[in-house]
Amino acid sequence: MALADGTTLLAFPRGKKSEVACGDRVVLNRSGDGQAVIDSIAPRTSLLYRSDEYRKKLIAANVTQIVFVVAVEPGFSAELLTRCLVAAEEQELRVLIVLNKCDLAERVPTALATLAPFVRLGYPLLQLSALACAEALRPHLAGQLSVLVGQSGMGKSTLINALIPEAKVATREISAALDSGKHTTTHATLYRFDAASALIDSPGLQEFGLHHLPVGSIEHAFVDFRPFLGDCRFRDCRHEREPDCAIRAAVERGDIDARRYEVFRSLRAQAGQT
Repeated sequence: MALADGTTLLAFPRGKKSEVACGDRVVLNRSGDGQAVIDSIAPRTSLLYRSDEYRKKLIAANVTQIVFVVAVEPGFSAELLTRCLVAAEEQELRVLIVLNKCDLAERVPTALATLAPFVRLGYPLLQLSALACAEALRPHLAGQLSVLVGQSGMGKSTLINALIPEAKVATREISAALDSGKHTTTHATLYRFDAASALIDSPGLQEFGLHHLPVGSIEHAFVDFRPFLGDCRFRDCRHEREPDCAIRAAVERGDIDARRYEVFRSLRAQAGQT
């Protein structure tokens, strides 16, 4: 736990179950052995977490920006990115998509084609190589509490090490057989640049459940749906097989990307179970 003066100490939550997230501001009760107990958590301005039918996993609190890292190698999931963007929109967070490993030039066009629907929606995209030009990311972090999110193997740890050499985050090789990275970060860690800027490194994700979001929040979090919401014939339209559905009509015209629509259907089905 980092104190206001920059020193750190070991702090424990009261009780067995911890609801503390990286980025939280807390009230501590210090003991004489250099440790402390967390008495309370200050009100949060944002909370990023994922959930399934049975449990939730806190990712970061009080962040103002999500930096979603993908790479030209290994392959990345556009569905995972869509789900993360839904979480960001629901919490009204800034978003930056980082395409890493662009030094592998022959693989860049394929990655850009996958990201094209997100760029068309206005999400900013930064292309870089963590090994050669990680500093291109630093201006985007100024004045923000950012959280670095992405699948394993995308180069998040390499980015952290390039921006914050003293972090010395472990990195591991990519599994060629699985076309995926191996987990290196096991818990979220906050690194502070200055009084107004900090970066949280989070463990690699392979899924991003949003079981906690109600249907209305999910609909509104798809920015490409917003111009058409309220235009369906039926107020409670599920955007499935109902006649005169404005969302499905937009998909058929190409105004909404069909792959994002399928992710919405998946999230809608999960929300319907709550």
